[in-house]
Amino acid sequence: MRRLLREDAALIHGIAQYRRHQHRRTLEDPPVIWREGASRLLDYRPEGGRPVLLVPSLVNRAQVLDLDEGASLVRFLAGQGLRPLLLDWGWPEAEERRMTLTDLVAGRLERAMAAVPGEMVLLGYCMGGLLALAAALRRPERVRGLALLATPWNFHADPEAPSLARLLPGLEAMMAPMNALPVDTIQSLFALLDPFGLARKFRAFGRLDMAGARARRFVVLEDWLNDGVPLAAPVARECLADWYGANLPGRGEWRIAGWKVRPEEWRGPAFVAIPARDRIVLPASARALAAALPAPHVLDAAAGHIGMVAGEGAERALWRPLLEWLREA
Repeated sequence: MRRLLREDAALIHGIAQYRRHQHRRTLEDPPVIWREGASRLLDYRPEGGRPVLLVPSLVNRAQVLDLDEGASLVRFLAGQGLRPLLLDWGWPEAEERRMTLTDLVAGRLERAMAAVPGEMVLLGYCMGGLLALAAALRRPERVRGLALLATPWNFHADPEAPSLARLLPGLEAMMAPMNALPVDTIQSLFALLDPFGLARKFRAFGRLDMAGARARRFVVLEDWLNDGVPLAAPVARECLADWYGANLPGRGEWRIAGWKVRPEEWRGPAFVAIPARDRIVLPASARALAAALPAPHVLDAAAGHIGMVAGEGAERALWRPLLEWLREA
């Protein structure tokens, strides 16, 4: 009982320290070169360089790739002479809440690609990797190389995946009012992946030096996690039923605009980053995508799903190896 009381006190202390912390993300957005509906394309080096179009997930804000001073993948790449362009999907309004994955890939993403001058490297993170893969296969003449970070493919590598699909009937009532899966519901689904992780991370945070860099990084990451976006109902149905339920990508049956997305048909350079400590996309799921691509460069990153792109060790785990590949692609 005394141990539990100490742990409860440490958890409450950590949460209180987070709520009181003064650090906030203050980065200013770069120029917007394209806009459609709620989405926009941010240009981090308008003066030029090899274009790299970054495609984030739909269930969190794009800022994870531009998190904070010294914690921004896109600003790191821009500082190395590349031209990163970040697709910010934005908060889905009425128009976006009617969209399917086909609408997003064959419509919005491909129109964003049309705004990028010349050939580009298409880089997708997590769910965005699936969208980037489909777009690259549909428009290979525009894509010089394909980089996929923590991207799932064989959803049934996780034996619990089908149980997520079985939640769909119960989620319909939550999606009905606004035609979207609410942010709180998405957060709850992520929490189920590691039910005790929340308490552990706040206890650990409470032990940090609040003036240190680690505490500041925790705060901006936690702010980003708590600032999610709803997922359009048509997309939520496809993800839960077709990806987690039927495993259409892993079976080679996932379609965009009626056309099967087959990674084995990609003919350009490919980079696949697989975080070893990923709880959101199991390494076995991402490794199935690497196995399906012809001769990809595979990076086994000693990091977690978010830590690989925005954690303290991100530069060593991902940014530097990715930069080396981008320069050769």
